[in-house]
Amino acid sequence: MLCAVAEIASNRILLIENYDKKKKERTAGLMQIAPEVAEWLAREMGYRNYEVEGDPMLLYKPFVNVYFGAAYIKWLSSSDGKERSEEFVIRAYRGGIKKATHKSTADYFQRYLSVRDSLLAKRAEEIYDDNPLASDGLRARMLKAGEECTFWDSAVSAEDMEEMWKHPDVLKEWAKSGERRGRVRFSHDSEKRPYLSRVEVKAVAEIIISRHFSSRGVKPTALAALAEVCSMRFVNGIRSRTGLMGIDYPTALWLYKDVGCRAYKVTSVDDLYNPFVSMYFGAAYLAWLSEYEGRERSHEFIVQAYLGGPENVNLQETGPLWNKFQEALSYYGDSKKDQGSCCIL
Repeated sequence: MLCAVAEIASNRILLIENYDKKKKERTAGLMQIAPEVAEWLAREMGYRNYEVEGDPMLLYKPFVNVYFGAAYIKWLSSSDGKERSEEFVIRAYRGGIKKATHKSTADYFQRYLSVRDSLLAKRAEEIYDDNPLASDGLRARMLKAGEECTFWDSAVSAEDMEEMWKHPDVLKEWAKSGERRGRVRFSHDSEKRPYLSRVEVKAVAEIIISRHFSSRGVKPTALAALAEVCSMRFVNGIRSRTGLMGIDYPTALWLYKDVGCRAYKVTSVDDLYNPFVSMYFGAAYLAWLSEYEGRERSHEFIVQAYLGGPENVNLQETGPLWNKFQEALSYYGDSKKDQGSCCIL
């Protein structure tokens, strides 16, 4: 997607600049990002690997430009709290959200599809030429041979790691897989994405609750089930959801600044790729939703609000989000058929 957007937005020219008279907006670089958009992404959405505020010339550097282009695409993919289609994202990238369904962006999307498909075909040819006998399984093994493992120890604090080692179920699992102190590996899927085992997810939830939310009565199984639904236990999240618990940076920052949840500091979106940080703010948000607008809320309201936003809750009928949560609970010992055990608080 990024390569295709760069192709049609700038023709892969690094030092290109355009000005839209209608929007009165200047865009720059490979991904044709407006300086105002990049600064907003850094300031409000926590994308701070590059300090662009006050220095728009940085957008002519390819890594900086692609970084903010990717961040903007990710934001568009869940704009207004909805999971957006590829067509919506690309057309909104070109003309803004209001023009995502306007005829003026239709040709842009068709050009994107043409470039995207040609890039995919070219990539397939390169793989075949490099290794014509390679099946998917063989290629995966070849990639794995040179794969650099991602370690727990580089993602979380020494204090949190010590708590994980003290957890009996985690200790048993890590001992069985041959993990060593200082070199504990995340599990990886076939696409090399790091994820937590269910034992690890539940342990992180139990540690966070025992430290910070014991008086609120939040159940570890509820947090673990939400992680299952939100991110499929992937460390970096999936699609538009950030991190293990799917908590985005603005929500975490609001919980930190305005609600007073300050056990973990959050200064950028990267902080939320720490499983403990994500779990902490997920638990904080769950606790806050339990008394949304000053009223004690039902379990179904809390789950629907967490997954889809409190303004989108519909308690008139059992929705798919609640059903997914119920199913996920069963993975952690809470039977979805036993309503008495399906407790959140």
